[in-house]
Amino acid sequence: MPPPGAPAEERLIARFRSHARGLFWSSVLVIAVFGATAYFYNNLPAGYENWMLLAAAGLVILVGCVLPYLVWVSRSYTVTTRRVIVRHGLGARHRREISHVRGYSIAVRRGLLQRLWGAGTITLSNGVDEPVRLSNVPHVRLVHEALADQIEVNQILAHRDAQTLPEAPTAAL
Repeated sequence: MPPPGAPAEERLIARFRSHARGLFWSSVLVIAVFGATAYFYNNLPAGYENWMLLAAAGLVILVGCVLPYLVWVSRSYTVTTRRVIVRHGLGARHRREISHVRGYSIAVRRGLLQRLWGAGTITLSNGVDEPVRLSNVPHVRLVHEALADQIEVNQILAHRDAQTLPEAPTAAL
């Protein structure tokens, strides 16, 4: 703990993305497209050529695999000792922050599949701003505990720093 009145250094607690289980169907699609392409290459009906097959396979891979992966990679969550930061966006990046010092409520929602994978959706609401949603957070219980601990520690430090310190007596020279 820093001494009273001294600014606390901001440290990284966790940086994570949403659970990667959303990419399961993309990986199944990659396997199916490669299998179908290998099977139909040089076995196409009359009127079709191999380049058409390869172009169609490339388009399916781009739309069904690369784009979902880019969307998944473009969203990240960062928890520090001072705040929670949510970043998302491919071209233009959007960033939202919520400070631990102001305090906020933590709501955890877990669907059936999320429970099987140990994931969940965390909603942080301070009652003033729009709630911040952390979707499909892996190890949701651990993240929930870390957020609750950070709120408590930051509010204790803010309360301690708000208290006036007694003046030290000065010796007469």
